[in-house]
Amino acid sequence: MDIDGATPTRSDAVQEARIQEPDVPPLRLARAILAAVLTSYILITILNLLSSRLSGGLLAMAGCCLAAVACLQYLHSKPDAARASRRRRALTLGLQAALTYLPLLALHAEWGSMAGFLAGSLLLLLPPRAAWPLYGLVCVTMVVEPVLEGRSVVDCAYLGESTMLTGLVVYGLTRLTQLVVHVQATRGQLARLAVANERLRFARDLHDLLGYSLSAITLKSELLLRLIPGHPGRAEQEIGDILTLSRQSLADVRQISRGYRDMSLLQEIESARSMLEAAGIQVVAACELGELTPDADTVLATVLREGVTNVLRHSRVRNCSIDAGGCPIGISLTLTNDGVVDGVADRSPHSGSGLSNLRMRLEAVGGRLSTEATGDGRFRLQAEVPREYAELRQRSGGTGRGQRSGTTIPAPAT
Repeated sequence: MDIDGATPTRSDAVQEARIQEPDVPPLRLARAILAAVLTSYILITILNLLSSRLSGGLLAMAGCCLAAVACLQYLHSKPDAARASRRRRALTLGLQAALTYLPLLALHAEWGSMAGFLAGSLLLLLPPRAAWPLYGLVCVTMVVEPVLEGRSVVDCAYLGESTMLTGLVVYGLTRLTQLVVHVQATRGQLARLAVANERLRFARDLHDLLGYSLSAITLKSELLLRLIPGHPGRAEQEIGDILTLSRQSLADVRQISRGYRDMSLLQEIESARSMLEAAGIQVVAACELGELTPDADTVLATVLREGVTNVLRHSRVRNCSIDAGGCPIGISLTLTNDGVVDGVADRSPHSGSGLSNLRMRLEAVGGRLSTEATGDGRFRLQAEVPREYAELRQRSGGTGRGQRSGTTIPAPAT
């Protein structure tokens, strides 16, 4: 089917989003910054050790410990490190604590910057209630050690403050990288959800809009076969109605492809009356509503379409009433029909889920749908929309929809 005039608004939005994306993917950039910062801190420690003129043995021991601490820190800064088992986290944190404090006995202040890595790892891997007190304890220990060595107040404050700052930088950059990972994953999930919702919208609209039109075309075509032998004039009129319905069906498909599908309740009442009368059904229709918002007008018109389609599919209806007016919560549309008989139903293998679709539409505007089958073979379908969503505005005089309020439209006598 050729669908003219479709506006690819979603494709345009996707193209615009792609144009605005940065040259470097955010996740790759965040990981590169984190790795660069960790490597810079390690290089600073290496420079401090080289400038302290340590013996060859101590320098080799410091290099091995530094490599081990670097590996542990890179491991703790991975996005999924906090999801590791409690035993594994306790083991790696204990090993990092040992590699932080034991070399401190021989290397003294030159090894003090490693405590910042330990403080950051504690914040990353432990629950906040335990992590922050331990973080503070690590910072305090970096002040105690230079005090015992008899260093100046400035040196003591520097070691404590640098440990605090290093821990916060490591924690902040790692958490930022984890958030970028989470945002990227969420973005993919939202994209898949948007596709699923669009498919659901398209399927729901096809069912609600085309089900009615195709049922009407089928009904009028069957009537046409009966009218051709003896009532050619009436048959010609029915052919015109069928052409009108087919054009409306094509217009509905075009509306679905564009993503909008405003409908009029009063127009649907007229259309439903015409189709039901063509089937020999006595119809009484009353509308006591003023002007409605597009959302309320469309959802009530859709309810009427689906309700009339179900009446024709699932009952041997002879009398039907359509009533649109006020209700305690706002406005309501009620469709009542007789002829409900067990076993009368649409025999097609895919008869749809119209009532579920209608409930979803009404819930989207804060409304509700209720159905009731009485013991005398009657069925009632009622849709209610809250006043704040309907925004009733009665017109004073003039022509248009407001002028039709309160009219009762009986079917002609047969």
